Formats: sequence, structure tokens, C-alpha cells
Amino acid sequence: MPNGRCRMHGGKSSGPTKGSKNALKHGMRTAEHIEFRRSLNDLLRKSRALVEETLA
Repeated sequence: MPNGRCRMHGGKSSGPTKGSKNALKHGMRTAEHIEFRRSLNDLLRKSRALVEETLA
């Protein structure tokens, strides 16, 4: 196209606008969920270490 954009898709996307609910499908990548996973993994790591320490 003369304007340098794809006729079918409009070229590169800059991503969703701030606050767009269309960008949030399941919440698995939200900051809150990422922090939750990190804290859960840390708790599991500490629990495994405690079990190993107790059994040894």
C-alpha cells in the first residue's frame, strides 16, 4: 500500500491501549498473579528444604 501499511491488517500493532479489558483474557500474566506465583514457588522451595532438613 502507498502508506506503508498492510491492506489487510494495518501494519504493526502498538498493542492494546492502557486499561483495555480486551487485552486481559484470563489474568495469568497480570502483575498480581505473577507475584502470587513467585511467592508460592518460594514457599514450596522453603517447604522442600525443611522436609529435607527434617528427614536428614
